[in-house]
Amino acid sequence: MTEKSILADRRGFLKSGALITAATAMPGILRAQGGAGEELKIALVGCGGRGSGAAAQSLNVPGTRLVAMADAFPDNIDAAHEGLKQQYGDRVDVPKERRFVGFEGYKAAIDAADVVLLCTPPGFRPAHFEYAVEKGKHVFMEKPVAVDGPGIRKVLEAAKQADAKKLKVVCGLQRRYQESYLETLKQVQDGAIGDFVASQVYWVGNGVWVKDRSPGMSEMEYQMRNWYYFNWICGDHICEQHVHNLDVSNWFKGGKHPVKALGMGGRTQRVGKQFGEIYDHFYVEYTYEDGTMMNSQSRHWNGVASRISETITGTKGSAYPGMIKDRSGKVVWRFRGQDNNPYQTEHDRLYDFIRKGVAHNDAYHTAESTLTAIMGRMACYTGHEVTWEQALNSSVDTMPKVLAWDADPGPKAGPDGMYPSPVPGSSSIV
Repeated sequence: MTEKSILADRRGFLKSGALITAATAMPGILRAQGGAGEELKIALVGCGGRGSGAAAQSLNVPGTRLVAMADAFPDNIDAAHEGLKQQYGDRVDVPKERRFVGFEGYKAAIDAADVVLLCTPPGFRPAHFEYAVEKGKHVFMEKPVAVDGPGIRKVLEAAKQADAKKLKVVCGLQRRYQESYLETLKQVQDGAIGDFVASQVYWVGNGVWVKDRSPGMSEMEYQMRNWYYFNWICGDHICEQHVHNLDVSNWFKGGKHPVKALGMGGRTQRVGKQFGEIYDHFYVEYTYEDGTMMNSQSRHWNGVASRISETITGTKGSAYPGMIKDRSGKVVWRFRGQDNNPYQTEHDRLYDFIRKGVAHNDAYHTAESTLTAIMGRMACYTGHEVTWEQALNSSVDTMPKVLAWDADPGPKAGPDGMYPSPVPGSSSIV
């Protein structure tokens, strides 16, 4: 999996339109037709590029209709609506009275639908998921699902309530819906690499977009527009992006999570005031309960080597996405099938689960992998070893007390315009 192929995800979908439907790529997926069940009404919460793509993939499933949209910013709703309307016509049925703007708009959008797509920045995910479950809605939600311990606890509690209500939950860790990964996992489970010894996971690439501050912007609006660079809304890139790779290790470890983390990180290239408070590189040693380890690297640097991948090392060999090598480095198995588009597959599967009444809830493992990222971030920010219990039970709630355009979001720039970033040895973890 190259960086280019991974990043050409749902954010570029509306431009490319190049999808392989899972009904073709993965046998057994329901092709929803006239008799497959009544039409399912969709609400999109978070109308940026990722949300627009998720809505498109849901609309690729027959028997769906987009009926409501919500976003903090009206321009995001307008852009997403225009693009989706051009592609899907009358199946995008969102008149102005069902386009909800502002911090509380998600409630009215969720109320209007059967299925909700939660695609805002992750700081908002726990509250949105909690409300959707309370209202009895099926959910697709993007990863990560929180940015701190209190958020994770809220997601886990809502996941239990979703089970009790027989709701279906699919999350955007799309590798779990990708045939090459699934077939590799089967090889590992059948003993192809022997016992798990260690894993190496990487999200080492260039940085992402930056949104400049416009005249007259409140501090809240600026941080919302430039959300990637503030922990209360993003969780840092180890959480927002690297969660994919951390999840693969936990998944191939048999659904286990690390019990402690020790690491280092900082800011080397991205040190300007436009980069908020987050780090630009992390290295974390994670230890599982049996003493085996995961080595994690995540980095946003320009002009250096890139790698977005996972390696699972065993006593007999190593597993890579779509490939197994023995201890000598010889390839002993390779995925030969046609890989599916996992971004589409996760939506196809969600509606299949709903229509067939199949129990399914991705929230638990997505919350655990998100907490794995949070634990690593805490270890690097503090310079101390951090345990799973410390991360899960942390009292540090990063969300602002009030969500309003004139409210205080928390992080504050100094006289030079720079936002303080965490300093190991000084930052608190509880």
